[in-house]
Amino acid sequence: MSPNEQNPAAPTAAPRSLAEALRARDDASLARLLRARPDLLGPVPNDLTQLATRAGTRASVVRALDRLDRFTQQVAQALAVAPEPVTYESLLGLLPGELTAQALPGAVATLREQALLWGADDQLRLVRTARELLAPTPQHPSPTGLGPTVAEATAGLSPNRLQEIVAAAGLQSTHDGVSAVAALTGLFADGTRMSALLDEAPVQAIDVLNRLLWGPPYGQVTAQPAAHLRWLLDRGLLLPTAPGTVVLPREAALHLRGGRAHRELEPVAPDVREKTTHRPQVVDATAAAQAYTALATVEELLKDWDEGGPAVLRAGGLSVRDLKRTATALDSTEPQAAFWVELAYAAGLLAADGEADERYAATPAYDEWLERPPAERWTRLAAAWLPATRTAGVVGGRDGKDRTLSALGPHLDRSAAPEVRHRVLSLLAELPEGTAPDPESIVARLTWERPSPAARELRTRLAQWTLSEAEFLGVTGRGALSAHGRALLTEQGGSTPAERAVATARAEKLIAPLLPEPLDHVLLQADLTAVAPGPLVRPLADSLSVLADVESKGGATVYRFTPGSVRRALDAGRTASDLHAFLAQHSRTPVPQPLTYLIDDVARRHGHLRIGAASAYVRCDDDSVMSEILADKRAASLRLRRLAPTVLAAQVDPGSLLEGLRSMGFAPAAETAEGDVLITRAHAHRTPPRTAPEPVPDGPALPDGTLLDAAIRAIRAGDVAATTPRKVAPAHPGGGELPRTTAADTLATMQAAVLTGDTLWIGYVNAEGAASQRVIAPIRVEGGFVTAYDHTADEVRTYPLHRVTGVAELEPDAT
Repeated sequence: MSPNEQNPAAPTAAPRSLAEALRARDDASLARLLRARPDLLGPVPNDLTQLATRAGTRASVVRALDRLDRFTQQVAQALAVAPEPVTYESLLGLLPGELTAQALPGAVATLREQALLWGADDQLRLVRTARELLAPTPQHPSPTGLGPTVAEATAGLSPNRLQEIVAAAGLQSTHDGVSAVAALTGLFADGTRMSALLDEAPVQAIDVLNRLLWGPPYGQVTAQPAAHLRWLLDRGLLLPTAPGTVVLPREAALHLRGGRAHRELEPVAPDVREKTTHRPQVVDATAAAQAYTALATVEELLKDWDEGGPAVLRAGGLSVRDLKRTATALDSTEPQAAFWVELAYAAGLLAADGEADERYAATPAYDEWLERPPAERWTRLAAAWLPATRTAGVVGGRDGKDRTLSALGPHLDRSAAPEVRHRVLSLLAELPEGTAPDPESIVARLTWERPSPAARELRTRLAQWTLSEAEFLGVTGRGALSAHGRALLTEQGGSTPAERAVATARAEKLIAPLLPEPLDHVLLQADLTAVAPGPLVRPLADSLSVLADVESKGGATVYRFTPGSVRRALDAGRTASDLHAFLAQHSRTPVPQPLTYLIDDVARRHGHLRIGAASAYVRCDDDSVMSEILADKRAASLRLRRLAPTVLAAQVDPGSLLEGLRSMGFAPAAETAEGDVLITRAHAHRTPPRTAPEPVPDGPALPDGTLLDAAIRAIRAGDVAATTPRKVAPAHPGGGELPRTTAADTLATMQAAVLTGDTLWIGYVNAEGAASQRVIAPIRVEGGFVTAYDHTADEVRTYPLHRVTGVAELEPDAT
């Protein structure tokens, strides 16, 4: 099947240029071109000729070639080394094979659709810029391994030397260099004569040709070459390109290769291999458990930074030391800690506070996030991860100036990340449910789809990071895509916010039943610990985190009660009776007697000493306690002095005095200026409202349907204006003169064009009295003015209606 049969959008008549080929396309085909190459829309071209010119610019062609899959690139490379115009049959000869024959129509259709190839099947032409980029040069050899043609390689040879080569090859001498080159080219392209010539070659000469056969085609010779090299040089099978350098001509290499442009062809994408298979229910449950762990990790991270997190480096980001501390606090590795920090930042839960001593802290959005159900909290994290361009995997690497890349710092954006992330998850979604892929096969597939050497290494690393991050986040479970992870996927780049919201809601609905319900109780034990057999409701978790210290985490969280933790609860304003009632209410087991004794003992001593500001003072009703403090050698640094039997003055601040006495084994309480106990609570530091970081797009944004429709209409109208004759309405013939209509007719026609979207030809006289003709697409008519897209000026303009001499329709058959 030829590509014309496969692709109805391919031109049926032989076009003479790319612009003519584009002009023969329908709107759907133009939309596919602009969607595949959105850079062509910036700004909207005036007409199809300008679109064709822009499609042939170097930057645009390089970008388009880099985004082709491996086989389509191989087809383009074969077209670049074939003489133009290329027939479909000769192209198939350069790319032999049964699988190639099946895949070639699709590759040709892709090149044609993306305006890299034009012409009918008997006159295929690669756009000139693409041909120049893919043509072999000594500095940039062709991926095919082929060298220059005979005509290109002999451009610097003298006429006498050309005649010597022609004669040595057994050809008749010619009268000029052009015919000599043509004769030599014909010889190398003729299979029968070429085989006869090579039958006479020395064995060493054939070995030399075989070494150059698949590239690079360049070799070195001395000033006095060996006999077998001289035999090749005399017959033009090796041609000099520079002193001491020779090349195997393309036509000779193609004969030796049997007409193949490539040594190995890859017409079919490599399959994603299955590694392990699990029941889908097991995958979903595993992913949901990891999703809940992800929520707990992010919450723990921001709770750890509740009173102000690490300082912001001068250049931005976290220091290496702070990242290590964060990893220790989260009981994770540094790369994992960097991922959690960047995820919280991408979700808008974390930012710099912007103060003089700038530090990282939770944002107000974090408090709102905490109040949401677990499923909704998870989908917010996942929805922030999918399109994020900030890439935690590069943290710890070096930038272009050999500076260390830090978490939350600059230069972490990798614009290819969202596309790779989405593609990896899409490949997982193509596997049967519950199937985990072989990671190497995922990388191989992505490399085939985007084989550009410049992007290959980064895309490989992005794919590996995606697989691990998806597991951390609970999008996958045991390496396989979960049902809620599958629900998150939408069309990459082409989805609307509404479609993404629907996908998020669908994922939330699927994961909600899998997440554990928060518990309202704990199990108190005699060893002064409490076991939370699952996640706790938030009020209970917050209160317990004040009253006890977390000792271990996992499926069950173990809290330990200590004198310090109980004192912390008393400092926060709770009384001993409050704590006893709290434990009795939330424990499924009886409150152990050791715990009761611990609370009562700490409460009995709590507040017995009072500290206030003198610089600082200590007061106590028991003067024997005051004497004990003064006699203690550890109190020397506090520089205490007795002012009264029950009052001591200190030369340190109240905070230092409070900590000093606690280190000596006392349980003092701070008091206010009025003598009341000062209740201390953790101060939750928050940043001002912050927005989440915007992803850095990988080139121009993909246009939506509305923009594509408007752009194609504008391009078509501009092309009509540029290529077709105009005429006035029959009642007002005027040839090339300005159209003339009454004010009422002008207004009615303008208003009708706004509704129908028609393009009009108008006559216009400006304030200086200069008359001109314009082609406009009216957008709005009001207040005596018409606002329209002016195709002549390529911008939206507003014209006073009283200066419009008249309107006229374009030729009906031109539209």
